[in-house]
Amino acid sequence: MKAYIFPGQGAQFSGMGKELYQNPRAKDLFEKANEIIGFRISDIMHGGTEEELKQTKVTQPAIFLHSVILAKTLGENFKPDMVAGHSLGEFSALVAASALSFDDGLRLVVTRANAMQKACELQPSAMAAILGLGDNIVEDICSQIDDIVVAANYNCPGQVVISGSVLGVNVACEKLTTAGAKRALKLNVGGAFHSPLMEPARLELKEAINKVTILSPICPIYQNVYPQANTDPEKIKENLIKQLTGAVRWTQDVEQMIVDGATEFIEVGPGNVLQGLVKKVNRTLITSSATIA
Repeated sequence: MKAYIFPGQGAQFSGMGKELYQNPRAKDLFEKANEIIGFRISDIMHGGTEEELKQTKVTQPAIFLHSVILAKTLGENFKPDMVAGHSLGEFSALVAASALSFDDGLRLVVTRANAMQKACELQPSAMAAILGLGDNIVEDICSQIDDIVVAANYNCPGQVVISGSVLGVNVACEKLTTAGAKRALKLNVGGAFHSPLMEPARLELKEAINKVTILSPICPIYQNVYPQANTDPEKIKENLIKQLTGAVRWTQDVEQMIVDGATEFIEVGPGNVLQGLVKKVNRTLITSSATIA
């Protein structure tokens, strides 16, 4: 069985989608996106600098567009038995699986990016990757710290990203290193994603999500906060609203997809980070990148 997976923030690169733009169907969708967003995001994706691509209003919609437009150009080759997306990638997965329209998905991603940027500006915050410790140890140590710090991304066995206030993350990194972490690596991100500090963004996004129609997807989706097969539109909407302050349970998503029969994981979008994480869950799995039909 084939699982199609969609990357999140950090997968962007200068020149992304340039080859894809040569496909007539893709070009139409890029131009439609330019109109919806109100600036030529396609030009920044294809020829912008790394700094331009790091702008919040560009990064998230750029990755979303690369992923979704690629999926839509696969034609008959896009036959997922299941889908999942890492953080932002969950929106790409929902559009690719026909649970969300292209227009609604893009508008939600733009709202999400702007809301997250505003939340980041309210309080200094940080994230750090903790390598070489079990999930339960990371969770236990974070729970003992007075400042806000939580396990935010369960990326693969032995790699958990923590998120919270600057003080909370600093204290956690010290305690986790003492507890035996191989590394506690601060991440170059704008704020504490997937933590309680994203609550203002969650409320803003909730309002936008409640205004759109979510349909039953063409196959089960495994969401970040609910790593089980799901096709119920109301449950999908509920999980999507929880996502900004909830943890990305990627390890659990992959493990459950394997239990449910996935033997091949196809990454749709820029980069190959998710393929690497899948291999760390189970090295016997087949992984690949989607290519234009």
